[in-house]
Amino acid sequence: MIGKYPARLDDKNRFFVPAKLREELGETFYVTLGVNCGHRCLTAYTSADWQELNNRYNALPLSQRSGATSLIFMNAVCCTPDRQNRFSLTRFLLDYAGITGDAMIVGRAGQAEIWGAAEYDAFETENLTPEKLLSSLEAIGL
Repeated sequence: MIGKYPARLDDKNRFFVPAKLREELGETFYVTLGVNCGHRCLTAYTSADWQELNNRYNALPLSQRSGATSLIFMNAVCCTPDRQNRFSLTRFLLDYAGITGDAMIVGRAGQAEIWGAAEYDAFETENLTPEKLLSSLEAIGL
């Protein structure tokens, strides 16, 4: 998934799925807590990626299936967009990510992230430097 798409939360806590992400996310996808470079956001997973995450979680020893790892699943929502391609999120998830109105939905390789607009702007400003971009390109072998 790639690109960034401005979004606006409606009065029923719904977002519109950007057209370019609809096919990649699929008819049903999952949204839960996320973090990127120390900034709070939400992460959207395809059904297949969510199942893989479940499998990895279930393979963990019981001692590691608690705390923050459990919160990812406890706070997740299954999203099936309506005919107008809108999906709902819980107040808890919105509060966690600081989303009150304007937002940004971004593609990030195999997932999408949903950010409060102010938090996304801070993240982009912090990370859009030649040094950090070079470090990122080197990390992925370019």
